[in-house]
Amino acid sequence: MESTINTAVQRLTEAEKTGIVCLPIRDLIGTDDLASAYKIQDQITKNKIKQGGKIVGRKIGLTSHTIQTQLGVDQPDFGALWADKEVENGGYVSVKEMMQPKAETEIAFVLGKDLVGNNLSTVDVLNAIEYALVSIEIVGSRIKDWDIKITDTIADNASASHWAIGHQPTPLSQIDLLNCKMSMTKNGIVVSEGVGKNCLGSPINATRWLANKMIQLGQPLKAGDLILSGALGPMVNVQAGDKFDATIEGLGSVSISFTE
Repeated sequence: MESTINTAVQRLTEAEKTGIVCLPIRDLIGTDDLASAYKIQDQITKNKIKQGGKIVGRKIGLTSHTIQTQLGVDQPDFGALWADKEVENGGYVSVKEMMQPKAETEIAFVLGKDLVGNNLSTVDVLNAIEYALVSIEIVGSRIKDWDIKITDTIADNASASHWAIGHQPTPLSQIDLLNCKMSMTKNGIVVSEGVGKNCLGSPINATRWLANKMIQLGQPLKAGDLILSGALGPMVNVQAGDKFDATIEGLGSVSISFTE
């Protein structure tokens, strides 16, 4: 199995390096071996850290029923957020830096306390969050034609690419996390809408899932970590020349423009 994992690591690493999409990872590990998929992700993460990469937090994927339906999966996953993949709010980024990009809008959290212990409760998570922000996540797949199942996207860092966050940090007491409305426009046209509870019933539920998962893996979430909690509506294809603007009630707005 170690040689299989190394083959998968090489496949995804080469795809990211060359910009040429690769075959699905499930060809190597199947669709049920989540442990091996996370081992592949972890090895790629360690390799990037050795090369100077800096993790600033985590993203939770596949929390929306709509997204799960789009991708044919039935549970969340997670990946690392890299410092060099941040796009400034209102800034520009080239589509050449991405692979098969799509945009989605999420509630982001910044932790004020470490999330450690056993079987963390909802209260533990609520007490640990310092504030929330609106965010746009750009997901991207190294796998050809987004032909992915759960093991493919886990191995591929939960299909993470770039991200941007708004500049209105807001305490949880000032947000209706379940019913806050989200709207995302592409070139001025509304292309995605949703509400907070579209994210696994609540973005807090998703964050609790992540926190407990990271403890199981021996990598607990820490104070200062940024958490992208999951999409509130459908993801939308990105092309050069597009401008995306996203708003979430109580959290303000964030925007990204895409160049060649």
